[in-house]
Amino acid sequence: MTFTFDRDTVSRLRKAAARLARPQSQVVREAIREYAERIGSLSEEERRHMLHVLDTVVPAIPARPLRQVEAELAEIRAARRRGGRRARTPAR
Repeated sequence: MTFTFDRDTVSRLRKAAARLARPQSQVVREAIREYAERIGSLSEEERRHMLHVLDTVVPAIPARPLRQVEAELAEIRAARRRGGRRARTPAR
């Protein structure tokens, strides 16, 4: 298999291989393996963004009694079975 790298990547590969005292091919294999393992993980930036969104959204959730929430959910489920709400629900 043959790959073509730009000069900057080649320079980085050579420096990394020299620093680690490993063949360049091994450095490439390890880099690909580590990259593949991280694909499903969030980056630090993504993680911070999601935490920020959570910190913003959670305080905005209105505190209501469980009985009121369950009644609203029951109303929504019933409306879906009927094909939609017929009238607007009062503001909560």
